Amino acid sequence: MTVLVIGATGEIGRAAVAALSEHYDVLGVGRSTTPAVDFTRPETLDALFADHAPFEAVVVLGGEIPFAPLSELTRENFESGLASKFLGQVETVQRGTAHVADGGSFTLVSGILTDHPVAGSAAASAINSAVNGFVVGAAPELPRGIRINAVSPTVVTESVQYHGAFRGFAQVPAAEVAQWVLRSVAGEQTGQIFRAGW
Repeated sequence: MTVLVIGATGEIGRAAVAALSEHYDVLGVGRSTTPAVDFTRPETLDALFADHAPFEAVVVLGGEIPFAPLSELTRENFESGLASKFLGQVETVQRGTAHVADGGSFTLVSGILTDHPVAGSAAASAINSAVNGFVVGAAPELPRGIRINAVSPTVVTESVQYHGAFRGFAQVPAAEVAQWVLRSVAGEQTGQIFRAGW
């Protein structure tokens, strides 16, 4: 059976596809792939599951969040980030549960700003915290032995979008984050937040 990776074209996504492909058949998708998944259009999730399920596991490594000073963040900024990174992942689980095999899993993504905020990260910290909270809350309710975890990386070495506020943060290669994704898919744990590189 196949492992689905949503967000497969990003730095972590490409590394995760490579790591998982050593052990599983992998379908990697994103907004620019065929098939495509766009979290702002939940019907693309339904089409993907209808055409390609069942899956052994679903990995979500996508979602966008705003990064700006609190005084500049608007309600629309928060709503956009929540719709993308938080609700996009939540809806993937809700819409995808029926299409994941017994004993399969979901792996979501949050980030270090949940626990170590910096200037400009109010929205990112809040949204990543919501993802982690969802994982913990959803784990006891998923049926048929389906597991759910999140991978929470520190700053990814290959990222080109460093902000001055991240000085002093540990960095982790995308390939190492991918090993945590593999651990989530292949392991037995559920309701866990795997802190990659910190």
